[in-house]
Amino acid sequence: MEQTRIAIPTYSADTAGKVEGRIRMNIVIVGHVDHGKSTVVGRLLADTGSLPDGKLESVRAFCERNSRPFEYAFLLDALKDEQAQGITIDTARTFFKSGKRDYIIIDAPGHIEFLKNMVTGAARAEAAVLVIDAKEGIRENSKRHGYLLSMLGIKQIAVVVNKMDLVGYSREAFEDIRDEFIAFLARIGATPKFFIPISAFNGENLTKASDKMAWYKGPNVLAAMDAFEKEPPKANQPFRMPVQDVYKFTSLGDDRRIVTGRVESGSVKVGDEVVFLPSGKKSRVASIEAFHAAKRNEIGVGYSTGLTLAQQIYIGRGELAVIASEAPAEVARRLRINLFWMGKKPFAAGKTYFLKLGTAKIPCRLERINYLIDASETAGAETKSAVERHDVADCVIELSKPLAFDPIARLEATGRFVIVDQYEIAGGGIIREALPDEVQVQGPAVTALVRSSLPADSRAQLLGQKPALLVVVGGPGRDPHGPAKAIEAKLAALGRHAFYLGLAEPGKTEDAHGAPVPGDTDAAARAGGSPLTAEASWDAQSPSAKLGEAAALLLDAGLIVVAAVRGLDTDGIGSLEAQVKPHAALALEAAADAEAGALAGLVDAALARLRSAGAIR
Repeated sequence: MEQTRIAIPTYSADTAGKVEGRIRMNIVIVGHVDHGKSTVVGRLLADTGSLPDGKLESVRAFCERNSRPFEYAFLLDALKDEQAQGITIDTARTFFKSGKRDYIIIDAPGHIEFLKNMVTGAARAEAAVLVIDAKEGIRENSKRHGYLLSMLGIKQIAVVVNKMDLVGYSREAFEDIRDEFIAFLARIGATPKFFIPISAFNGENLTKASDKMAWYKGPNVLAAMDAFEKEPPKANQPFRMPVQDVYKFTSLGDDRRIVTGRVESGSVKVGDEVVFLPSGKKSRVASIEAFHAAKRNEIGVGYSTGLTLAQQIYIGRGELAVIASEAPAEVARRLRINLFWMGKKPFAAGKTYFLKLGTAKIPCRLERINYLIDASETAGAETKSAVERHDVADCVIELSKPLAFDPIARLEATGRFVIVDQYEIAGGGIIREALPDEVQVQGPAVTALVRSSLPADSRAQLLGQKPALLVVVGGPGRDPHGPAKAIEAKLAALGRHAFYLGLAEPGKTEDAHGAPVPGDTDAAARAGGSPLTAEASWDAQSPSAKLGEAAALLLDAGLIVVAAVRGLDTDGIGSLEAQVKPHAALALEAAADAEAGALAGLVDAALARLRSAGAIR
């Protein structure tokens, strides 16, 4: 197996919030195009003395030479395309200081065609300033941006009503916009901390109180930003590490299994009991591993690392590691989500997509739309049956198998996801809550048959063995059928009653006995482990249930069942375990085809596992 370097960063994400002892905060500026975001930022830079020496004067001189009126937005529009078209097309980051702390200002694009860039910029922010034009009023992106900020979990928002000079600094005009926007935000559960009337171009209420709007008694924009609270460090949150992979380095004589991933929150130390979800398997951390780095007993948020476990358990990519004594993550197949859709084709019921959260990638389907906001309000948004491009929606989705996560209100790191349509990211959102399954998906495999009255112990005594299910799991470059058949043959040679049970993937290379299917033109590609489509992955859930049903009958007959399955994950193995209870279920990974002596070693390992489980002596 190829060795993979485990990247160890030289920094921690939590230390990134301080610069030379000063606290730093990321704030995103959003709003409809031409409502004055860049002017707000440019004027803040100028009024706080944050510009390089001569910068302001050079921009003024440039405007005079080109007979253009000076605008503070020119201080930010560094991209040539922006200057040519007069719009912000990508996020721009600028820095300035107040008396209280340092700021990174993320100037996000306001044009609807660049909403993906706006989301990217806003995702890095701890707070937001949303700009609305006093004369033009609330526009579609004003609402859309408000919703997106709420979806991204940004709770600290200041809404500034800009260009008040164009409405004569009218208190009534300001309050009309304020009341209408508050009513809209209430529908999506968002509450801004501040509403501030400003004129960014004239510097009114930017860094000091405006005498032109003496009727306003609240803070100016800079004071409002200083009033935002710094988020608590993620190091203080519960431990969460999505499992990226499990590595074994057998070619070097190292038999350790190293569980790798990136710590998204909290920390873990040697000796901690960790639980892997959704399988629920537990073990204790035996060591914390890294290449070319000193041994350490604890690792925290922001680090990519590897863990070895005291007890060998079968887990795989997509599981979420948590500490048993801390707040648990949730596991569910049905989720209430808030979704923002950017795909060219609508997010529609009846079609299968992939949901990606952390390292988990699970087929999902739209079950229903609870509430949908078309911010343009040009169509009957409430009556839509699909989520169109640039729509935001509160909806329910169903997953093909359980997902481990945290609701966004509890933990952001494991509460955000993206939706993949075909091979492109088409949407993103947050998980509001888990919903109960409407259909019980697990339970006794065979309920309609009347089981034998002969006790299992008596049958085991007759056959001289104890029934057990041994599952050989294959993957890319790892054939499970050959090893499973070799194990069956070895058991038969030892005088044991064994039965090989092969399971082919839908439309795959092997039949039920592992033989090639004639005429399968895609066999070579799939044998190499090409990813399944979302539809195929969803449909692939039921064959493992059929295997469980067949295995349960054979186990009842007293046989040792050696099953071969390609691509079965920990959730599928857990389902098999539940189906064949009270019989034992064991899992082995098929070795890479290229590994010398791998087959003999796997057969020996299988016999050892069966002896350990008491199936054979």
